[in-house]
Amino acid sequence: MNKTAYIAWRFYLILVLIFFVAGGLVWRVYDLAVVDQHFLRQQGDERVLRLVSTSSFRGMIVDRNGFPLAVSTPVFSIWLNPDEFYPLDEDLASLVHLTGIKRKHIVDIAKQNLARKREFVYLKRSVSPELANQVRRLNIPGIYLQQEYRRYYPEGEMTAHVIGFTNVDDNGQEAIELNYNQWLQGEKGKKWVIKDRIGRVISDLQTIQDEKPGHDLVLSIDRRLQYLAYRELLAGVMQNKAASGIAIVLDTRSGEILAMVNVPSFNPNNRKGIRSENFRNRAVTDIFEPGSIIKAFTLASALETGRFKPDSVVDTSPGWMRVGHNVVKDKKNNGVLSLSQILQVSSNMGVAKIALALPPDQLWDMLRRVGFGENTGIGFPGEQVGVLTRVKPLAQFILATLSFGYGMSATPLQMTRAYSVLANEGVKLPLSLLKLDKPATGERVLTPKLAKQMLTLLEAVFAKGGTAESISVPGYRVAGKTGTSKMVGEEGYQKHRYISSFVGIAPVSHPRLVVTVVIQDPQGKNYYGGLVSGPVFQKIMEGSLRILDVPPDAL
Repeated sequence: MNKTAYIAWRFYLILVLIFFVAGGLVWRVYDLAVVDQHFLRQQGDERVLRLVSTSSFRGMIVDRNGFPLAVSTPVFSIWLNPDEFYPLDEDLASLVHLTGIKRKHIVDIAKQNLARKREFVYLKRSVSPELANQVRRLNIPGIYLQQEYRRYYPEGEMTAHVIGFTNVDDNGQEAIELNYNQWLQGEKGKKWVIKDRIGRVISDLQTIQDEKPGHDLVLSIDRRLQYLAYRELLAGVMQNKAASGIAIVLDTRSGEILAMVNVPSFNPNNRKGIRSENFRNRAVTDIFEPGSIIKAFTLASALETGRFKPDSVVDTSPGWMRVGHNVVKDKKNNGVLSLSQILQVSSNMGVAKIALALPPDQLWDMLRRVGFGENTGIGFPGEQVGVLTRVKPLAQFILATLSFGYGMSATPLQMTRAYSVLANEGVKLPLSLLKLDKPATGERVLTPKLAKQMLTLLEAVFAKGGTAESISVPGYRVAGKTGTSKMVGEEGYQKHRYISSFVGIAPVSHPRLVVTVVIQDPQGKNYYGGLVSGPVFQKIMEGSLRILDVPPDAL
């Protein structure tokens, strides 16, 4: 091949290669612009478009007068993208200082989640806006902030057992927050946004779903009475060196719970180190044998049959009696007692003799009708119904012990509702922790006459010689009953361990409030209900009547 032909061959070869390259480029441009346009657009969008959720505002919980008991405040969560997290040493040191998280822990989180190809991992939740701004100013690659809401409880431990609390994701975990979580929570929103290469939102494109704030919830609780009850209960528990205490204030006209407190309590705003057993609301979750509190209903069942009258008498001599192979006894020989005196001195002999003279089902039926052994209707998480076992015809000792409050179990709230039946002229109302627009419709379980007779008999408990003779509410007539029962352990009844209780109604002429106080395991010099729980009842009842401006009936 001569030199001219060789040069021409090389020229055409290069020319063909140029045409092939140019054709390939043209085809690639066509492929990208036309054939793969949808795929490329999708890939591009995935790198800049994000469908993000927007937090919804949780509804407030307020007391019956509109005072806030639970509110949501804006907070931020710090999160990181391990794939982008390459901080300078001084920036990492600043992050450690601000967050309080150890340097090694931050590095380990980034490495572990990078290996798992995760793009999102929380570093710290629920930090204040001030701290969030300090972190933002560090401008560390891969560190981002996300706005959320955190629950705050202005009344702290005073309302903790009623309100409950939420978790870090703002979901209800206990009490009202749990029971009404769906109502309070609202719905999160969704929107498309454009983010830059380091994850910052450049602009909002389209709102897919607007966030819907949660609904507010108005409770029946009166903050003033709640504070009063908690203060006096705490003082009573400390004075008597007791393990725990419960107090309830109930509006007899509507069935609304105006106060419900427990000691010990906890601070829902800072639950670090708190034992889970302190979270439970003992007023509805703890059951125990009520003791002498039940004696009022033993006499009510007797009056209902017509076999006994308010002026009937019972001979309790010699102060003890044998029932089968067991013995029922009083502290002393009280001799012949009227029905009011049986309640006044809290005679086990008196009520046992009365119960044994009645049909076996009479007392059981009375206790069932006033609400023992059933739910109270408040819908509180973890509420117990107690135990009320039907008495067999030949089980006389069981019937005798049932007459003075043993062989059954109840919650303090059930005891409160049972006494509200006597205060409400024999009508049993469903109880409510929500403020009612109008009183609930109740069920008549006793005649008005019987209910009034029982109030008169229970008023004698506060007279001289009664178990509550040292208790009075100046300006008001009060009816009620003391109770002292032994605590039950793994091996039966425990020595020197008691549950001291007191339930009272005022004013007797026009009943407005029922107050129940239960103090568990007092270790001071006293353990009787009238001496331990009575003074706490007195202060709560007196203060509540005056706060509510209830007219006195014993001037």
